Amino acid sequence: MAGLQQTNSEMILLSWVRQSTRKYPQVNVTNFTTSWSDGLAFNALLHSHRPDLFDWNAVASQQSPVQRLDHAFNIARQHLGIEKLLDPEDVATACPDKKSILMYVTSLFQVLPQKVTMEAIREVEMLPRHSRVTREEHIEVHEQHFSQEVSFTFLLSSCCSKMVVSLPT
Repeated sequence: MAGLQQTNSEMILLSWVRQSTRKYPQVNVTNFTTSWSDGLAFNALLHSHRPDLFDWNAVASQQSPVQRLDHAFNIARQHLGIEKLLDPEDVATACPDKKSILMYVTSLFQVLPQKVTMEAIREVEMLPRHSRVTREEHIEVHEQHFSQEVSFTFLLSSCCSKMVVSLPT
């Protein structure tokens, strides 16, 4: 039951984000991981509710992902009272931590207008499952890759140590 409630909460939150950022063509939030790493989604979410706080075009076109994330987190802290719970460098990765993103977006949800339409919820329900890759699935792929790297490194170091041992003294 708790899992179902969490899924429903995530669906409503994702619906709210998608509905809020719909008018920003550079932003397409389909999950609570990879959709946030470039910083555009956080800024679009803020700008959609508080366009008076900054110039969207300046942020979207001229900054790096880390700068955009830092900008969004600073705006949220200064104008909405939301502490900077995330480090931009931790979010600007291939797969940011889902729980951290959820926690931060929930903080935004609590202080910004919360209107969510049924149409937005249905839209999220229709998203392809593959676009909502879980962190666990992403970690599994990276662990397999890391395991291959470790095996290769071990093999390489074994070869190198044999070469060192066989050198004449």
